[in-house]
Amino acid sequence: MKQIAQYQDGRLELQDVPMPTPPPGGALVRVTHSVISIGTEKMKVEQANMNLLQKAKARPDQVRKVLETARNLGWRTAWDKVRNRLSSPTPLGYSAAGVIEQIDPGNTRFRVGDRVACAGAECAFHAEYIAQPDLLMARVPEGLDASMAAYTTIASIAMQAVRQSETRLGDRVLVLGQGLVGLLSTNLLAIAGARVMAADLLSSRRELAGKVGAERFVASGETDLLAAVEDWTDGFGVDAVVVCTAASSNGPIDQAVAALRDRGRLVIVGNTHTELDWKVCYGKEIDVRYSRSYGPGRYDPAYEFGGGDYPIGHVRWTEGRNFEACLHLMRTGQLRVDALTTRTVGFANCTDVYRELGEGAAKDVGVVIEYGEPSETPQAENPKPAVAIPKTGFQNHSPVEALDILGAGNFARTMLLPHLKGCAPFGTVVNQTSLSANHVMTSFGFRNAATTADDALAAEGNRAVIISTRHHLHSELVLAALKSNRHIFVEKPLCLRRGELEAIHKAVAESKGSLQIGFNRRHAPASIELKRILAATPGPKTASIRVNAGRLDPSHWYANHAESGGRVLGEACHFFDYFCFLFGSRPVRVFAQTLGKSDGALPFPDSIAAQIEFADGSAGQLVYTGEGDTSYPKEKITVYGAGLVAEIENFQKLITHRGRAISKSSFSSKGHAEQMLGWASFLAGQGPHLFPWQQGHQSMHLTFAAMESIQAGRALDL
Repeated sequence: MKQIAQYQDGRLELQDVPMPTPPPGGALVRVTHSVISIGTEKMKVEQANMNLLQKAKARPDQVRKVLETARNLGWRTAWDKVRNRLSSPTPLGYSAAGVIEQIDPGNTRFRVGDRVACAGAECAFHAEYIAQPDLLMARVPEGLDASMAAYTTIASIAMQAVRQSETRLGDRVLVLGQGLVGLLSTNLLAIAGARVMAADLLSSRRELAGKVGAERFVASGETDLLAAVEDWTDGFGVDAVVVCTAASSNGPIDQAVAALRDRGRLVIVGNTHTELDWKVCYGKEIDVRYSRSYGPGRYDPAYEFGGGDYPIGHVRWTEGRNFEACLHLMRTGQLRVDALTTRTVGFANCTDVYRELGEGAAKDVGVVIEYGEPSETPQAENPKPAVAIPKTGFQNHSPVEALDILGAGNFARTMLLPHLKGCAPFGTVVNQTSLSANHVMTSFGFRNAATTADDALAAEGNRAVIISTRHHLHSELVLAALKSNRHIFVEKPLCLRRGELEAIHKAVAESKGSLQIGFNRRHAPASIELKRILAATPGPKTASIRVNAGRLDPSHWYANHAESGGRVLGEACHFFDYFCFLFGSRPVRVFAQTLGKSDGALPFPDSIAAQIEFADGSAGQLVYTGEGDTSYPKEKITVYGAGLVAEIENFQKLITHRGRAISKSSFSSKGHAEQMLGWASFLAGQGPHLFPWQQGHQSMHLTFAAMESIQAGRALDL
């Protein structure tokens, strides 16, 4: 199938990409129409054409992330990540309509053949087929053309803004900006019984604003806006202002505040610079509100992708119910999206519209893309027959025939795949989205791209696989790969539950394949040197590991406990493994406790302190905390032995104190490259398996014991 791909150097391509896979509870939709959101997508095109300095100024949040990566992993790794981001294509589009072709068995609302409106910048792309979650679809009413239904997402943005304005019958409302969202807001306000004044820089928007219900129109360059408001409201000011501009100056906000009456309502919809004059806002006691996209449910993964609808008695207007309301208003002819369509283009020619946007030549308001007949037909819903895979044997002297990867995000593309070139032919890359799978395929030379793991695991032969998906998928994929007798590298954590660990342990014993976990710290050059020093130091040792992880953003996917297992399990496992590596002894007892709160925005433990006793008398103390100051190093390891103190800082420095002498060494890796190179040697039949399953199992066993110690509130014997 084909999809639009945008690159950060300004390139825009119509690419052949693999067919997407319906998400759990969702559907595969054949797109018939989608709408180019001129304001939003013009901004994306402009940002893509910026140079690196301009991009940095536009996204200071991303600059901070780069600096944090450089501080912890070094500038080379940080630059590799930046370069990978800049070379990766991004999808465009978020408002579409089409026909359901396939349905996940967990969906009960829709049927094959249903016409649906589709939403979401994460899924409703400009593409011939899209994979839609349940609650980001709404059934199109009979009699409504799909070219109009394709506006549903954008119309819902305007509807949410109108709801935030709390407009009542007869209210006078000023809408600043008459782009697509502004015109739809004007239309919806008029439907709601408000009297609307529309304002825009372009006088050419006057006719459209009048068609959708504006009582008055002000072209900012021709008429004094505040004088017009004073005349229209008899000097009182408007009841509400809906700001639908996208300005880098504070001009629209200053005008909005000045136009409001005493105790008026200011609703900010567009990406507009906002600084409020305290004296004026305080004097008027204005109510300032932001309107968040399509409505309640937006940016909540449990709603949008988990299918957890909000009860109507608690949340009357969710984004899904906004979709349905917009579709009803379109069907009755009250919501005039037909009047806003200034151009209709075929999918094969739609890149011309983006070129014109980049050149500033486009004067469109609403552009509808028509898809016609798709270039590819999806396969039938019938499940694929199981493929019998011959037992290849666990033979490290036999090179693997192909290497597949399940989940090739930015981490895998920068920290894993670059070190594996040449160890085996790259087979199939599987990513959640078609565009990203296709990008990795072309960038790294994979033979195939897919959106479901079945396509990779059904292949015959002596193959290897990398699993670097989100954590909750690890166990299921590892078990399937072991059943297929694959040599497996899985990113940490291996699994999220004790029962899954034991199931994997049993499967390893029955498989001809092998299993290695991505505990990279043990492979870091600083770790190897420290291990060499400790080998020459008699007696038990004591090690203290302090991890200053920083606060977890509640919007980060790690905060979704069902997907990540939380940081204690998902990240602290690194350091439980490190103790096992460092001492080379069996852990026999652990006591752990959580630090800080385990409620509020993060209703699970975010920090941990643990004490581990080992069979040889060694002891490890771990403090993993999100509470420290980020100016302090992220990871510090201090080891005490007979006549020795050694300390590692961020795996970049190793300082040893011995015989009244101090020795310092510098390093530049946390072990990702070294672990991959070692595994690559094994896959090529040129070396042993450097990280046997028994060691990985022991480290995960210790991790789960620490979690159980927290729950039991006491020390546990292993």
